[in-house]
Amino acid sequence: MVHFPAPRLCTALFAVAVTAGPALADPSDIVDVTARQAAGAWRFDVTLRHPDTGWDHYADSWEVRAPDGRVLGTRTLFHPHVEEQPFTRSLEGVTIPEGIHTVMVHARCNVDGWADPGVKVTLPRE
Repeated sequence: MVHFPAPRLCTALFAVAVTAGPALADPSDIVDVTARQAAGAWRFDVTLRHPDTGWDHYADSWEVRAPDGRVLGTRTLFHPHVEEQPFTRSLEGVTIPEGIHTVMVHARCNVDGWADPGVKVTLPRE
């Protein structure tokens, strides 16, 4: 079972609700997602855990998708994180269209591909 820290709320920073999907054989687990909204764009901080072994097998990206599956932003992970688990990386400037209150965050492994169904994230709007 995945444990998520208690939500924190302050001006312009929102801890978001995260719903994990079923376990995979070799998952890129999304441990936590935090989103901040500023000037109409969103910043996502995503914490991943993956059994990276080196360049031959590692988590190589994650993306934010609209409920219809449209990709809203992709964060490429340029190297393995063998000794840094879990690890957090950010993506700024993600535009979330009006009317969308939830997104899916999916992680990708260079061997196993995209982890489905991903993690559902509820975005509180001001």
